[in-house]
Amino acid sequence: MTLDTLDRQILALYQRDTRVPSEQIGARVGLSAAAVQRRLKRLRESGVITAETASLDCRQLGLGVTAIVHVDLVDESARASRAFRDMVNVRGEVQQCYGVTGEVDYVLVVVVADLAAYEAFCDACLLHDANVRSFTTQIVLDAAKRSDPLEIPIG
Repeated sequence: MTLDTLDRQILALYQRDTRVPSEQIGARVGLSAAAVQRRLKRLRESGVITAETASLDCRQLGLGVTAIVHVDLVDESARASRAFRDMVNVRGEVQQCYGVTGEVDYVLVVVVADLAAYEAFCDACLLHDANVRSFTTQIVLDAAKRSDPLEIPIG
């Protein structure tokens, strides 16, 4: 799908807050509310907009520990990598999972209540997995920037 400048402007505004009325978005980009709604519908149907979610405050939900986990696998074959991804994808603690280049194979972002919950996650998922050669953990002390909108090139 080819995105024009108006699509990109709409997306830049919409991703910051999906509750902003189409009238306001239209006023900013020079379209009617109906035209904005039609474009958003097309962007959803084409898969450019993949989800519309709420941003939540982890600490207010009792999730006080965010860990960045670097995982090195023994077997990096497609089958073994898929099995690892499948395993972490069903774990609610794993908020993000990236296959990466470099010294490790995967980087996980894990959000849990406390260090005991992180230890339980490691015990259940990493310590006893024969394909996990090693993993290192960084505990986030300050989430200086978390999940901000994408910078969308316009025109």
